[in-house]
Amino acid sequence: MRVFQPNFQRSMALLLSWALVLMSAREGFAFQAGELPSPPQAAKQSPEQLQQLVAPIALYPDALVAQVLAGATYPEQVVEAGKWMEKHKNLQGEKLAKEVNKESWDPGVKALTQFPAVLANMNHNLAWTSELGDAWVNQPQDLNQAIQTMRQRARQAGNLKTTPQQTVNTSGNTIVIQPATPEVVYVPQYDPWLVYGDPLAVFPGWYPYPGLYWDDPGIGFGLGFGVGFFGGFGWGWNHWGYDWHGAGRVVYNHDAYVSRSRTIVDRNNFRANREDFNRASAARASAGMSSGAFSGFDHGGFARASSFRGASSFGGFHGGGFHGGGGRR
Repeated sequence: MRVFQPNFQRSMALLLSWALVLMSAREGFAFQAGELPSPPQAAKQSPEQLQQLVAPIALYPDALVAQVLAGATYPEQVVEAGKWMEKHKNLQGEKLAKEVNKESWDPGVKALTQFPAVLANMNHNLAWTSELGDAWVNQPQDLNQAIQTMRQRARQAGNLKTTPQQTVNTSGNTIVIQPATPEVVYVPQYDPWLVYGDPLAVFPGWYPYPGLYWDDPGIGFGLGFGVGFFGGFGWGWNHWGYDWHGAGRVVYNHDAYVSRSRTIVDRNNFRANREDFNRASAARASAGMSSGAFSGFDHGGFARASSFRGASSFGGFHGGGFHGGGGRR
């Protein structure tokens, strides 16, 4: 009995060790086979939260809103494009368009280079950009309604109307904003927390970017961007639009734009895209990143930290625009 008991204990310990090894191996194979659990379901943002989120862009021309929403689903490319623009800030017009066309960015990010101040603002406020992209992917109808709600509020406050820089048309409950001149797009300057009448709470960590912010309850037009140089490229101004009918959608090349971003997770269609997401998740896990709702941005974690960088991300760069027709409207 004295001999048997130690042997029995060693045998049980050995069996237990093998059982643990087999369980670990099984979990490893499950990971490789794409059996990762679904990411936690983030709570949907309320109408008020979405209105606060779209406030900085709701009064932009429709095609520019489309480009911003498409580009916002690629926050990591927005950062890359921002750095690229800083290094190439002497390029303008056709030379800028040709060099941008060589990059591998999504068409939505390339399109934003037509409006360097808009791209700079998205890079400057990266947490806001990430949350905007996430909301557009996961709550498109709600976001669409939020934009129209804010436009209605701005019109009721007397701040949204047709000017020499833009045309504002209404069809039912839908407000459409378009450039007054096809070749020149004016980006409105306004305080997104005051222009809609009743003051809004400022998005956490959001800072105004020079050239887009108007320190007044109204709207100004200072920067006009010539988009003709970009017309010959597939991501240029004329390739974008916004279809307000039905659910509302970003339009790219006369069809609904679909983001292929692996940074913003489409939680509504997660299982359909499970295999691609798992490969991306594994890569992020090996890099020590999170794979939550914002994947590599950890629900805005890295983005929120980056949003406090200030104007140093672009150094106050305003290339590509020119002053014309400025003043309050």
